[in-house]
Amino acid sequence: MARSNILRLSNLAIKGFRGVDDLTISRLGRVTLLAGKNSVGKTTVLEAVQAYAARGRSGMLNEILTTHQETSTAIDDDGDQVSGPDLLALFHRRASPPQREVVVGPASGYDQLKISVESLTEQQEDEVWSSLPEGVAEDFLGDRPQALRAEFHNRSAIVGIATGLATEATSRVLSWRTRSRGYVPRRFRFADDDLLPSPITCERIGPGLPDNARMARYMDQVALTEAQDRAVDALRLIFGDQVEGIAIVGQGGTPYYADPRPIVKLRDYDGPVPLRSLGDGALRLFGLALALANSRGGFLLIDEAENGIHHSLQRNFWRMVLQTAQRNDVQVLATTHSWDCVTGFAKAVCDLPDVDGLLVRLDRSRGQLRAVEYTEEELQTAAEQGIEVR
Repeated sequence: MARSNILRLSNLAIKGFRGVDDLTISRLGRVTLLAGKNSVGKTTVLEAVQAYAARGRSGMLNEILTTHQETSTAIDDDGDQVSGPDLLALFHRRASPPQREVVVGPASGYDQLKISVESLTEQQEDEVWSSLPEGVAEDFLGDRPQALRAEFHNRSAIVGIATGLATEATSRVLSWRTRSRGYVPRRFRFADDDLLPSPITCERIGPGLPDNARMARYMDQVALTEAQDRAVDALRLIFGDQVEGIAIVGQGGTPYYADPRPIVKLRDYDGPVPLRSLGDGALRLFGLALALANSRGGFLLIDEAENGIHHSLQRNFWRMVLQTAQRNDVQVLATTHSWDCVTGFAKAVCDLPDVDGLLVRLDRSRGQLRAVEYTEEELQTAAEQGIEVR
């Protein structure tokens, strides 16, 4: 199958999403590295792309909110705590209507995701109240439940139910559970993600290390293929030809290792070695290589790309990312605040002129987030002369 050279996002506009009021990046590459200070908004850009790839589906919105512990709670009549993601945290500064709208996608055109708030119909409101367990509804919903709507390509769906959006910061989406009683509410019939267009493949890795379950999932998709060989090659950036092979073991295994885990065969070692015992760098490189293989035709988002990777490996690491992204038709967005990472990226981009790699620095000027984009020539100059571009 021929590889597509068309990017899913050739540019990016984000409006009203979490910490981003209004940001436009006029050009994205096959691989785009976002640099900038801590808390400037780099991770928020990745989360906006996640929401875009999911076409605004409720599961991804909830995942973004719960990752940041953006939750609201209420107490039911039995004294049990119920909680759920706080919908207001999706909107910039928890904006008041009519400003409460999120837009993510190309700077102009048809392919924008929009998320907004609307009033429920009487039928929808009746269904919300009837779906809640007795004693929870009044405390949890209050008097004015409203809906969170996602829209893409003229197709839309209600992806969350909230309350108090018009006047106060107490909105709650009904994906909660009462843990003490093990209660999980049924899916609302009108909150149907299936009404939205199909999502785009989107994997995200970092800032921490991938867990064993994710590694096993990735390996299941590439076992005994060329992609697995390339992931092993990523390990060889650290260990050279000492690495002979890798496998996932432990499904239904010993009591000590009930979960699957990756093991490595090293030359001159009698038995396999747990991948995690080889250090964070090994796990990070292998996980990233597998993530690239599992993101074909979609996005790979790498948060804090420098984590676990020694400065001396940065150039070869980015060469691997650039080449594999091009080969697999993956669009990569990564973040960093490391000069070594930026320098390694710049050198790799200069090494591979046929792959479109871009550096974008995010900074704030008078409270406004802006993007400063660097050409390949500017990247090369910065790398050679040590010019600060973070």
